[in-house]
Amino acid sequence: MSRISRYYDVRRDEDDHRYLEVNVTGFSLLHIPLLNKSTGFSPEERKLLGLQGLVPPHQSTLEEQKERTYRRYLMQTSNLEKHVYLRSLQDRNEVLFYAILEDHLEEMLPILYTPTVGEAVQAFSDLYRYPRGLVVSTADIETLDQSLENLPLDDVRMIVATDSSAILGLGDQGFGGMAISIGKLSLYTAAGGVGPDKTLPVELDVGTNRQDLLDDPLYLGKHHQRLTGAEYDEFLDRFVEGVQARYPKAIIQWEDFAKGAAFRVLDRFRRVVPSFNDDIQGTGAMALAGLISASRLKGETLTEQVFVVVGAGAGGIGVASAIRQGLIRAGLSYQDAAARVYVVDRQGLLVQGQPELEEHQLSFARHPEDLKRWSFEGAAPTLLETVQNARATALLGLSGVSGLFSQAVVEAMAQNSERAIIFPLSNPTSNVEALPEEIVRWAGPGTIMASGSPFSDVPHRTPDGVDALVPVGQGNNVFIFPGLGFGAIISRAREITDNMVMEAAQTLADHTDISSGRVYPSIQELREVSIQIAVRVARQAITEGVASERRVRVMNDQELMAFVRRRYWVPKYLPYRRAKQVEAS
Repeated sequence: MSRISRYYDVRRDEDDHRYLEVNVTGFSLLHIPLLNKSTGFSPEERKLLGLQGLVPPHQSTLEEQKERTYRRYLMQTSNLEKHVYLRSLQDRNEVLFYAILEDHLEEMLPILYTPTVGEAVQAFSDLYRYPRGLVVSTADIETLDQSLENLPLDDVRMIVATDSSAILGLGDQGFGGMAISIGKLSLYTAAGGVGPDKTLPVELDVGTNRQDLLDDPLYLGKHHQRLTGAEYDEFLDRFVEGVQARYPKAIIQWEDFAKGAAFRVLDRFRRVVPSFNDDIQGTGAMALAGLISASRLKGETLTEQVFVVVGAGAGGIGVASAIRQGLIRAGLSYQDAAARVYVVDRQGLLVQGQPELEEHQLSFARHPEDLKRWSFEGAAPTLLETVQNARATALLGLSGVSGLFSQAVVEAMAQNSERAIIFPLSNPTSNVEALPEEIVRWAGPGTIMASGSPFSDVPHRTPDGVDALVPVGQGNNVFIFPGLGFGAIISRAREITDNMVMEAAQTLADHTDISSGRVYPSIQELREVSIQIAVRVARQAITEGVASERRVRVMNDQELMAFVRRRYWVPKYLPYRRAKQVEAS
């Protein structure tokens, strides 16, 4: 059995208690974030590990460290400063970082993830502090095997890899996309229970088409245009081959690829290496779960809704695909399911024969015959005309265009349904299609809402003069990908199938309490939701015959749940023992 790292391994003593066996001491140990307890080393550990005189004399408990750290966190004056502070903490003391994140997850999630991570991506070269993860660039792709050997982790199970071509709604961000990979994996640990030493963020630096970055002498990525075509494909092929050789048990999450590359990369590799695309499948599963819950709030079923999805990129087509799959799972034929899903892009409704259509959009393009009874003025119906003619009851925004849901569009939705479902899901906050307070003002307090970034509930006054709040759910992929990935790891899935993704969506819907009027759970429930998703995803992998882990294949549901909970990583300091052969420090 391989070690976790060249610097340490996790062992169990005669009483089955876990401890760390380390082969590095002194100053070197203090500079390995997952080993550094800072002021938390016991007197015995200080003597054993050569730390005397290197840390303050007082031994702090983890609770004391969290209190001191949180006080400093509150002193930061902007969200970006808070983000940088937490990242610096992660680079010093990883257990403490996750312990404080666990205590303040709802407060800190918007700081570490959307929307603040968008600022961190844009400023990544200016903020760069500490090497974390793997950089694969055009300069060293031919020596990738050596780069992988340079990594100190020997048992990576989850990789998040981005080429930074479509970060959030910000577009091409070049080398800055590494912040996204780091942030996602932080949530795999904090919410999904994947040990931090089992994760690897990857930046695939294939260049950038941003001239301002190319002209910036402080930009840290390669200063050339993006690879395309066969060169790009060969680069990705080489990366996957290297990962399979170094980390044969790893799952890859493809993150923030431009729409053309996103679908091509997923199709090219999903049966070569267990992998999925969070923008396509994670976003789709998240949206579907919210729509199932919203339909229940209306006292209706998913199959009674008519959906308009705005945005035909990776996220939009991913959501449209998930809705169609969800309708089929609910009993509709493919044709009937497809007839209830409309996709609108910049040119209006997708219609067959439009020259701009890309391969992944074709199955959502409407036949001109379908529109014979519609009333519209241009070559294709606009968003407003689509909402009106289709009599849409659910509107989802993945366009990245701020303010796209105009008053006329929202009012048209309200005319179609007393409880219209409106999800402006674009990130970051500056790109949201409509603000929740605008939606309530135009469509009324009965509207069922969710947004991609966190928003406060919207106050309103009931007809009898009572002050009330309209709930705003947070439609965040973090409800899906940590549990989906953990379930795939637990089962050692050879492939992440569509049914595994659909099972994650259904589990999220099943564990959403709609009595509060919300279509998603609270962030405080995130860890438990991830565990439930992991169990059902693992079970689905077993059912489909793609689970390689022999132990889980023979487990009943109760045993599988216990297995998942036992392997869910929690941030706490373990006792240390020195390995027999200790590296000179």
